[in-house]
Amino acid sequence: MNAPELRFLGHTPSLTLRDRIDNNVFNALYARSLVYNTCWEDPAVDRRALQLGADDTVMVISSAGCNALDYALDGPERIHAVDANPRQNALLELKIAAIRRLEFEDFFAIFGDGHHPRFAELYSDCLRAELSDFARDWWDRHAGWFTSPLGSFYYHGLSGLVARAFRTYFRLRPRLSGEIRDLFESDDLASQRAIYDQRIAPALWTPAMKWVLGRQFTMSLLGVPHPQRRLVQAQHEDGVAGFVREAIEYVFRQLPVADNYFWRVYLNGRYTPECCPEYLKPDNFQALKGGLVNRISTHTCTVTEFLHGTRKPISRFVLLDHMDWMSSYHPSALVEEWNAILNRARSDARILLRSAHEDPAFLHWVRVGPWRQPLDGALRFDRELAARLHRDDRVHTYAGFMVADVAG
Repeated sequence: MNAPELRFLGHTPSLTLRDRIDNNVFNALYARSLVYNTCWEDPAVDRRALQLGADDTVMVISSAGCNALDYALDGPERIHAVDANPRQNALLELKIAAIRRLEFEDFFAIFGDGHHPRFAELYSDCLRAELSDFARDWWDRHAGWFTSPLGSFYYHGLSGLVARAFRTYFRLRPRLSGEIRDLFESDDLASQRAIYDQRIAPALWTPAMKWVLGRQFTMSLLGVPHPQRRLVQAQHEDGVAGFVREAIEYVFRQLPVADNYFWRVYLNGRYTPECCPEYLKPDNFQALKGGLVNRISTHTCTVTEFLHGTRKPISRFVLLDHMDWMSSYHPSALVEEWNAILNRARSDARILLRSAHEDPAFLHWVRVGPWRQPLDGALRFDRELAARLHRDDRVHTYAGFMVADVAG
């Protein structure tokens, strides 16, 4: 989940002391850290919804940049990767520079294996000069993540810290670790279900695991602010831990693990050539290197700031789940953002949204335009398509997935 840093004026709902403490902890972590070292949204689902063509201009929340690179493979005219956390754009800049300047073997070692023994040399000689001032300063101080004794870049940053903690936990339980390894080596759904139901679930879902998943600190490390946690708690009787269990059970009982690189990378610290994001495959790397990567530009700002600063109509918006946070803390800014989106949207624009709630309340109270039109009047929500695509989502950590077209 992705909660961009927000700098808005507007009414802030009344918060309890615990809410304020949780919020301060989240902000302190977010303001200093790379939160996402890989994207946690399934681009295969997105690309089926977006149906990108050569005349499309896309705006996407950057996150770790994986999905912007994935969308570029469909050849849209331009992709604007927007994120208020400059560290996220620093990661995307590093990936773009590496595509431009490195050969595939070195690129895969860095971002596939998460470890390259000569990264410092490659960074100094080939990549550093390609970066913006902020990105250069960030990677000057964090280049060691790719040569770390921890063994993988994917065990760094906030989400990496959580992955590392769970990896340590599994190492302390070698039998469970072996069962999980067997699960990922399954080649059919029936054996997956049997391994999960009989050997993993009874050992995994302990009271201790439920307690850890229910802590806001754990969620903050994963980039989930407490308003999103409350959305989950409001619709799931077992709270966050119950929702996470339900999501994991869906993934491992209903979807094949052979191409599920999202969960695999955090368990193993690396991708494999057969199970990895599309941008890490040789032919796709060459396509990006051949010019498609040059269609991506990064913007460190809020969505509203970006839209106010561009004149080009946008035909595709990939907004992830940041509106959950805005609706709790900055409702007037959320209305401002929706107006900016619709003012900049092309007449045939399509918008993708994710949420911690399957039917987020802001879709019903936001009013846009001079006549304060409800969103469901300004947009046509294709709920059947969204539901069909959501069933195939290999991550499945969002309760809500929305596909909407501009209704004008």
